[in-house]
This record gives sequence, C-alpha cells and structure tokens, in this order.
Amino acid sequence: MPTASKPIQIAIIGCGRAGWGMHTKDLEERSKKFKIVAACDPVKERRDNMAEKFGCATYKTIEELLKDPEVELVDIATRSTEHVGHTLLALKAGKKVFLEKPIALSFQEAKKLVRATQNKPDQLFIRHNRRFEPGFQHIREIIASGLLGDVFEIKLRRGSYQRRDDWQTIIECGGGQLLNWGPHIVDHALRFLDGEVTDVWSDLRKLAAVGDAEDHVHIILKGGKKNGCVVDLEISGGMAHKEPTYQVWGTKGSLVSDEQTIKLTYRDPKQKLPSRRAKKGTPPLGGGFGGKEQLKWIEKEIKVSPKAKCDCGDIWDHLHASIRKGKAFPIKLDEAMQVMDILTKARKGTPFELKQ
Repeated sequence: MPTASKPIQIAIIGCGRAGWGMHTKDLEERSKKFKIVAACDPVKERRDNMAEKFGCATYKTIEELLKDPEVELVDIATRSTEHVGHTLLALKAGKKVFLEKPIALSFQEAKKLVRATQNKPDQLFIRHNRRFEPGFQHIREIIASGLLGDVFEIKLRRGSYQRRDDWQTIIECGGGQLLNWGPHIVDHALRFLDGEVTDVWSDLRKLAAVGDAEDHVHIILKGGKKNGCVVDLEISGGMAHKEPTYQVWGTKGSLVSDEQTIKLTYRDPKQKLPSRRAKKGTPPLGGGFGGKEQLKWIEKEIKVSPKAKCDCGDIWDHLHASIRKGKAFPIKLDEAMQVMDILTKARKGTPFELKQ
C-alpha cells in the first residue's frame, strides 16, 4: 500500500492537446504529488516527446500500457469516442482512472461506467476541472451571501467566431460544442441550480465550423421548487461579438463578469424601505406608474478573487487527497451523469441527435 507521501504513479493515455498540452503542465507543477511513469499514444513523435521530457516508459496501445505494474493511475485524455472503452479496460486491469470530459458520448453510453464502478466506488474520478474556475467560485460566494437577494436568472456565455476544421467539428469523431465546452458549462449550470432541473430547452446549430457537428449550443434549464432559478447558457463558435461570461439577476441586484472583474449593482442594504401596496384606483394623469420611490443603489467593480483560492488545476490536488488521504472527491459520478443526461436531452429531436 503506497504511503501518503509517495507520489501517485500516473500514466497519460493520449498525448495530444489535452494530455500533452494541458495535463502534463499541471502535473509538472505538482511533482511531489504525481510522477509520470508511462505514456500511451499511437503517434510515435508524441511518445518520443513524453519519453524525452519525463523519462517515462511509452506504449503504442493502451492494452500494452495496462500491463505495466508501475502504473497506479491512468489519465485518459484520448478522443471523446474512446473515453468509455479506455476507461472500462483500465478499470478491468485494476487501475484507478482520471477521466477527461466528456465522460461519454451520451447518457446511455455513460451508464456503462456506472455499472463498471458499482463495486469500485473509489476507482473512477471525473475531470470537471472548470468547477474550480475563480470566476465561477467567486460568483457562487456572492450569490450565497444574499447580496443580490433571490437569484431568479443566470446567463452563462462562452463564444467566439471560428471556422474550426479539426476532428472536434465532426460528429463521427465525437465532435461538437455540446461535448467540448458543454460538460463544463452544464456542470456550472447544475451547481447554480443545486442539481435540480424540471425542464430543458435547447437549440443546436452549425454556423461557422466546417465539419458536420454543432458549433452553436443554446440551452435553458429551469430549476426545481427548492431553487426556482433559470439558467440560460450559450456556447458558440459563430459569435462575432462577445457577451459577458456571467450575468446574474436577483431581487436586490445584479452582476456581470468577464472572468477578470465583477461589476455589481445592488440595493443599499442600509436603506429601510416603507411598506407599499398596489392600488386599484385610476392613477392621476402624468403620475407615471405609481408613487415615486427613491432607491439607493450601490455600484462597484471588483477583481475576481474568491475567498477560497482556487484554480482549474486544483482538481489534481483534490485527486491526490482522495487517493492518498481518503478524502471525498468533489466531483461525484452521479453529478457527471446528470451532465450527460442534460447533454443527451439537448440533442433530442435535432439534426445532431446521435444514433445509438
């Protein structure tokens, strides 16, 4: 049994934009917690890059890598179509798995992961790392403080204009914004709604990307009785003019944020408001829309800086704490399954619905 101080011996499965370009950077910053001991990729150049930089063993196929007794944890960063298959192989080989989003192509496919982990609750970990974005965390803190009153609507936006042409624009390859940015932003939406959703509306389109998958995703989620909020999220590759990343409206104020700053407008909590009641009578001419009231508003702009310091890379620290110290991992599989359920419902009845 490895001690708490021993680095987790990890293998990178898929050494492309995610595995090589993102994951290895985070791991290098946490060399006391993780040691890259193996890598797998069908492209020789990428295997050579890993061997040269990390001095690790390399393999052409996952089947070869899974026989390596040095590997404790596999980090699956392959193409979306391979995520479930590679995870099942790794679990069967007795390895722990850190799975990149999307966890599957559909809710139905994701059920295979649930079945495979029923007797292995501490074997599979989900990389919904953007739950640790400072902007997301700070805005949740503001909402929880009650400063904006009861929040009734939130808009989430990620967009640009891009004639993208890589495999993530092709349905056959698991492409499309629904499976690219979708898992992250839907996960944000579900956290804002406390995981309760009563209705899902969606509109998917292909606008600027040159493949056949959707590059524009618009989803509206209605919360349950406990929360009652509506989250309107849009992810687009056909958006020439950007909207704020976050827009939050509450009964006492609102905010907008571009992830760097937060602009707040809220009623002065020190102002005591007299009671008012609606009147059935005919208002006087020129009287406007009722009795005049002078509300005191506070406007301020603050830097994104949540009380709990966080970064998207912090998910690795949570992973280490879970594996080495037995702490609960913050992203639960049933939460990731709910994300897949929403994504699958968003496809239903559209030209981008996947054939099972």
